[in-house]
Amino acid sequence: MSQPSPDTAAPRGAIARFLDTVERVGNKLPDPAMLFLLLMLAVWALSWALSGVDFQAIDPRSGTPIQVVNQLSGESLTAFMANMVRVFLGFAPLGVVLVAMLGLGVAEHTGFINAALRRVLSVTPKQLLTPALVAVAVLSHVAVDAGYVLVIPLGGVIFYAAGRHPLAGIAAAFCGVSGGFSATLLVPSSLDPLLAGFTQEAGRILDPALIVNPLNNWIFTSASSLLIIAIGWFVTDRIVEPRLKRTVVDGDPANLPKMDELNAAEKRGLLWAVIAMLVAAALFALTLMPETSPWRAPAEAVPDGSHPLLVAAAPVMQSIVALIFVLFLLPGVVYGYIAGTVKTHRDIIAAMTKSMSGMGYYIVIAFFIAQFLAGFNGSGLGTLLAVEGADFLKGLGLPMWLTIIGLILMTGVVNLFIGSASAKWALLAPIMVPLMMQLGVSPDLTQAAYRVGDSMTTILTPLMPYFPLIVVFCQRYVTSAGIGTLVSIMIPYSIALSILWTLFLLAFWGLGIPLGVGASYVYPAG
Repeated sequence: MSQPSPDTAAPRGAIARFLDTVERVGNKLPDPAMLFLLLMLAVWALSWALSGVDFQAIDPRSGTPIQVVNQLSGESLTAFMANMVRVFLGFAPLGVVLVAMLGLGVAEHTGFINAALRRVLSVTPKQLLTPALVAVAVLSHVAVDAGYVLVIPLGGVIFYAAGRHPLAGIAAAFCGVSGGFSATLLVPSSLDPLLAGFTQEAGRILDPALIVNPLNNWIFTSASSLLIIAIGWFVTDRIVEPRLKRTVVDGDPANLPKMDELNAAEKRGLLWAVIAMLVAAALFALTLMPETSPWRAPAEAVPDGSHPLLVAAAPVMQSIVALIFVLFLLPGVVYGYIAGTVKTHRDIIAAMTKSMSGMGYYIVIAFFIAQFLAGFNGSGLGTLLAVEGADFLKGLGLPMWLTIIGLILMTGVVNLFIGSASAKWALLAPIMVPLMMQLGVSPDLTQAAYRVGDSMTTILTPLMPYFPLIVVFCQRYVTSAGIGTLVSIMIPYSIALSILWTLFLLAFWGLGIPLGVGASYVYPAG
């Protein structure tokens, strides 16, 4: 009779059993696109079942009792078919992502982002290696997934080259890229207008005139980047790396990755790309300064005490996505021509095309999300859920800080099973944003709480799309590394992020520090 392998014979610890459960349950979930299709069908069925019920809950917009609209009626079904294309094309987050990715794709495929990150890390003093790596990892969010495929493996390379444990470098980079996914280091990322678009659509269930500024969390997320860097620095140097001293690096030295020095062409390209970016930023700043600047909102659209450049009606605020596009397109093009990675304009178009080809799956998901949201909003179920849920929470008499913590924890649990930040918020926003508005909490604060919960458990779940890739990065240095190895390394980061980032948000709220541009803590804003 054959003997069981050591792996199957060894007793399973609590963490291993928990991860097995997460993986088993998560694998049974349908694809996100199919999930939203099923949710749309569920909304239709529920609207049919509740359409004849008389509810006592009052619609805050009209002052009349809420009436659920049957989405399976002939009128609703024909409207669904007639409006399908309009609903899809009117889905705000779709255009945000695609336009931003056109510029980011050029910057990535010409090599500008790669060269910039390598240059920053190559000149970093050894004693500041950890915070610099985490900072670069946080900064990589502007390029969407570049952090996973570039910065995380670079973390192992530079730590190994510095005589430190390479898995500690991978962990520090993973903390910055994924654990601090919602943090932004001064430069807005494409995630900011994307989430704000979902928040605005959800808030309009109760307030059709609601406008959410795309930079409504920018101050909080920028300040959060400093917190993420501090957490990553302390946990890496004081907890993770000392523990890894017992883990032997047994990868073949000849096959271990190395961080190549920038060649002369890359250095020239990077220099001129940075100069072009700075010149463009300076010229843009000059156009903002005159009181007659066309970037400013008209006087009648500026509330008392607000700046005409910072209100949602200001053209500059409405141009955030376009500015992200130009911010990365310009240096990407300059770098490509100077470094020789671009020969003609056709290479630029090819880079844009390549970036769009990678967005095909997102476009499919966006189609189903748009149809789900249209049905959910049109049925009246969102308003009913918000009003009834708010009444229930009011009846519990919980302090608001505890409700915010509950929202963060709920997001963290959902995060174990659904890896996409946009898919999670598309699912949660139509429920949580109107509900919290009924409790007097602004959509800006609800979105900020979501962003904290969205980041703190991503580094623990094997269902995160890049998790297996990061295990492979670890195996280059430690051949026996597996899912359990990576999870055990990342648990201290997750605990620290969960506690300290939640307290950080509550401190912002308690002290009244602005969350972002045009943001508030209460609804209606006062």
